[in-house]
Amino acid sequence: MYLTLLFTIGVPIAIVVYIVRSDRFPEPTNLIVKTFFVGVFLCWPAGFLNSFIFVLQDILGFEDMSFLAGFTEEPLKFLAFMLFIKANTEFDEPMDAIVYGTIISLGFATYENIEYVYLYNEEFSSLFIAILRAISAIPLHASCGVIMGYYIGLYVFKGDNKYIVQALLIPIFIHALYNYLTGFSGLIFFGYLILVIYFAKSLHNRFLAEQQFKTIEKETKLS
Repeated sequence: MYLTLLFTIGVPIAIVVYIVRSDRFPEPTNLIVKTFFVGVFLCWPAGFLNSFIFVLQDILGFEDMSFLAGFTEEPLKFLAFMLFIKANTEFDEPMDAIVYGTIISLGFATYENIEYVYLYNEEFSSLFIAILRAISAIPLHASCGVIMGYYIGLYVFKGDNKYIVQALLIPIFIHALYNYLTGFSGLIFFGYLILVIYFAKSLHNRFLAEQQFKTIEKETKLS
């Protein structure tokens, strides 16, 4: 039981801690916690919107249209960031966008994990589902949060509108293709996931490198 809970909740929270601690200029704990629960809250509108995917599957007669979840979940995360974080005074440098974007994504993923492990799973052991999601869905959500945050950070502090388009469309595409590939072999599926993680980590490293040359955190928002 405790091992299942560790994989279900412990893994996403561990990634949150890693991202938060990687920031040279740490964000306030109260905003970190609030942002995490904003991500948790997104599970309800996402569930409502995703319910229409199953209706569409039945109407069109397709076996699996789960890839469409990328078109509902990522825009909700994006909207949450733009409404809850963008104007906040604590969001004052590009790295903050990665921090808060990842926290929103993992707040969402943590509650989604609880649903899949404890509520919806009837076929496999809870521990098996928890481990499987810890090495697949959780890294995917975290990576999408990093990627979205990276491009939002560029948009806000560089002022180029192309970045806000990338902030939304790239995570949608990555998430949708991830869901689509769940029907393929493990080699293809996990190979793709590793590439996504590598891409997200490379973006994170870019902002980490920029921070090494800064003496103060605050930058001017251009968008």
